[in-house]
Amino acid sequence: MKFRVERDALADAVAWTAKSLPSRPSVPVLAGVLLRVADGRLQVSGFDYEVSSQVTVEVQADADGATLVSGRLLAEITKSLPAKPVDVAAVGSHVEITCGSARFTLPTMPVEDYPTLPEMPELAGTVDAATFAGAVSQVAIAAGRDDTLPMLTGVRIELEGSKLTLLATDRYRLAVRELEWRPDEDDVSLAALVPARTLDDTAKTLGPVGGHVSVALSRGKIGEGMIGFAGGTRRTTSRLLDGDFPKVRALLPDTHNAQARIRVSALNEVVRRVGLVAERSTPVRLSFSGDGLVVEASGSEDARASEAMDCTYEGEPMTIAFNHQYLLDGLKALDAPIAVLSFTDPKKPAVMSPAKDDGEIIPGYWYLIMPVRIGS
Repeated sequence: MKFRVERDALADAVAWTAKSLPSRPSVPVLAGVLLRVADGRLQVSGFDYEVSSQVTVEVQADADGATLVSGRLLAEITKSLPAKPVDVAAVGSHVEITCGSARFTLPTMPVEDYPTLPEMPELAGTVDAATFAGAVSQVAIAAGRDDTLPMLTGVRIELEGSKLTLLATDRYRLAVRELEWRPDEDDVSLAALVPARTLDDTAKTLGPVGGHVSVALSRGKIGEGMIGFAGGTRRTTSRLLDGDFPKVRALLPDTHNAQARIRVSALNEVVRRVGLVAERSTPVRLSFSGDGLVVEASGSEDARASEAMDCTYEGEPMTIAFNHQYLLDGLKALDAPIAVLSFTDPKKPAVMSPAKDDGEIIPGYWYLIMPVRIGS
């Protein structure tokens, strides 16, 4: 195997593939990236039996072949190379990398010991890449991080006709995003539970590519199948999570007793300032009335903070408390100038929705946040 390739193209391909490699692989070869050259194209692949990644790069090939090298080391080397063409050649049990006057020699691992990457599942449809990336980022923040509850560490994807819905929850908050997509079959009705971290990383890398992302999904039961995404020259697959995702839609209230409209940037700044005195588990209190909003927090040794700000509020005066980091996460995810907070009761979940400058709610996204019980 011998080829020449542009530095940036090689560095991007290796970095994207190596990002999903395990830090402590069960077998050494799973820490490697597979470089395979054929027909003037280089395929850079990684696989850990859960997630596979593969990207294709155009190269000037002098000899076809394949080699397996440490993914993280190769990623560090390629991103530090000078901005010149890179020559890569497999020589015996080593790979030689030359870029300008920089030269590296890396040991290789047995290609025959590397597992075969899974095939892409059956195509389900396509979705705009940038829209999909934004939607995933809005939802993935609410996914759980407790591995003892694996079903909550995932994002549920529901495909119903031309509607694609993303849902995630960690029991303390819930994010729901609906968007249009183009199904391969008009009457499609599928669901999958995808690891949130994998989905978020995939969407972030495919979003800037532009165009559309192809969504491929096994038609078996959740936990027994695989999902795949492809965009541009990149493709990735992931095993689905097992377990039943909680029926969270019932948590979204149909009506509200009070509603506030607040500029996102202003509320974000106030919560951050007031939250400086709050300990990790200490909530911030939001007191709404016709006069506006007062944000308060207290910490150890009688540390306190409060700040008043403008808001448009409809309803009876209300004081409600939230985990301030969850509140900040929700404000960031709205991706809109105005936040609309809808309440039914101070002891029940509040729903945050994005709105335009004129206060009109932008449909399709809901961030539900559980209140923290506070004393009188």
